[in-house]
Amino acid sequence: MCPSPLIIFVALLFILTGIPGREDIQVWISIPFCFIHVTSILGNSVILFIIKTDPILHEPMYIFLSMLAITDLDLGLSISSMPTTLAVFWFNTREISHDACFVQLFLLHSLTFTQSSVLLCMAFDRFVAIYNPLRYTSILTPARTAKMGLMSLLKGVILTFPLPILLKQHQYCKENILSHSYCLHQEVMKLACSDIRVNIIYGFFLTISSLGLDFLFILLSYVMILKTVLSIVSHKERLKALDTCISHVCVVLLYYMPAIFFSVIYRFGQSSSPLTQNVVGNVYSLILPLMNPIVYSVKTKSIRGRIIRMFIK
Repeated sequence: MCPSPLIIFVALLFILTGIPGREDIQVWISIPFCFIHVTSILGNSVILFIIKTDPILHEPMYIFLSMLAITDLDLGLSISSMPTTLAVFWFNTREISHDACFVQLFLLHSLTFTQSSVLLCMAFDRFVAIYNPLRYTSILTPARTAKMGLMSLLKGVILTFPLPILLKQHQYCKENILSHSYCLHQEVMKLACSDIRVNIIYGFFLTISSLGLDFLFILLSYVMILKTVLSIVSHKERLKALDTCISHVCVVLLYYMPAIFFSVIYRFGQSSSPLTQNVVGNVYSLILPLMNPIVYSVKTKSIRGRIIRMFIK
């Protein structure tokens, strides 16, 4: 007997659960989610506006910061958990087609890896500024800065491109329920009824080759920075050099610590509940876009001063 068109149509859909076991309070949970979402959009938009309108800030450090803000806006506005999550919470829109799900997870993962590369570029920027300040402008020229930004984007896109292709090869004959309010590679591949070893191996390679190596090079950059700072005779100059790195260090910790925890939970925390994985995923996608503009507004004097003047006017 041939399957009915309705069965075929349902088989081409994934069902998003929102927050498993908390369906009765999801409307109330959506209030802080929405507030954080809107605040992160406003914060990153202010950062972008200040950098764009102030020629003094057209330096590599602030260009990389604007790239970070753009990826935060893309993650928050177009493809991150929030639009889909709020649709699930408010309108009970739980169905998502396979193709739409694959596109969403591709964009989400590629921008996440792009952010990691941008943070590495910012670490290199701080290293050059402290290690060889006299040659800073000749090393980090506008053309070279643009190439570094473009390479960061291409790296994220190229490394992530195989993910939806690999997922599309599978048949999804098991249950089609995702224990999330948006699509992730780790979640979708579990629903396949065929061998997913290639997905597991490539996902692990992707995490190590992107997040792992970027984090390692950032650590090496700061080892060299500390070595250079300790060789400075003046205590005041040492503090001044370290102060230029505080914002970046805070954002690096905010980015990589949850990312490492998130990866460990998904790959090795088989006993962890779907609720735990869901909460960790939502916190990760919410907090980082919110904290980036806050950290740089508080810890970066030039950004902070311009924000104060803008609101006073």
